[in-house]
Amino acid sequence: MREKREEDLQQVMNKVSEVGIDEVGRGAVFGPVFSAVVVLTEKNKLILKQFGVNDSKKLTPKKRKLLLPKIILLSSDYGIGQSSVREIDKLGIRVATELSMIRALNKLKDKPSEIIIDGPLLLRPWKGIQKNIVSGDSKFIAIASSSIVAKVARDNLMERLEKKYSGYFIFKNKGYGTKQHLSIIKDRGITSLHRKSFLKKSNII
Repeated sequence: MREKREEDLQQVMNKVSEVGIDEVGRGAVFGPVFSAVVVLTEKNKLILKQFGVNDSKKLTPKKRKLLLPKIILLSSDYGIGQSSVREIDKLGIRVATELSMIRALNKLKDKPSEIIIDGPLLLRPWKGIQKNIVSGDSKFIAIASSSIVAKVARDNLMERLEKKYSGYFIFKNKGYGTKQHLSIIKDRGITSLHRKSFLKKSNII
């Protein structure tokens, strides 16, 4: 009887319990928006929590980079998607973000039966079951894991783009509209990877 209980517990622990999705770069003025989805079992959720997985914004860049390979190793599956600056300017940030999320989900081997999304906005193109969790990256390990995967992937791209767009301090601001970044834009103008729709609203261009 005891062996049966242990076997049942093992099955529960190894069963997929969370499929979390989150985006990064929604509010930036430069570069694409990224999304990631991470699929976790109950057992691996607990392990990642012990490793210190949390909302990516609460972790240092060094900690996020250390956690990334652990998340990849312990996830049952994961996917990363992005939407370009052109799509953001043409379609608007919400639609572009949804596109990046769908692209991440399409990378999964199997369509999940249910997804949990950080934030209040529905993923309108998704036909399956979904739950929206405000501050979900602080409440669910799968969402926190996806926020880390998306953040590290986008930050890595920003650091590579610094070489091509030197002088804008992209490695430092990661494409966000810091006071220094906006000041440089006023002095030097915009690049092909600046979001014109965002900068026009702010009367920067």
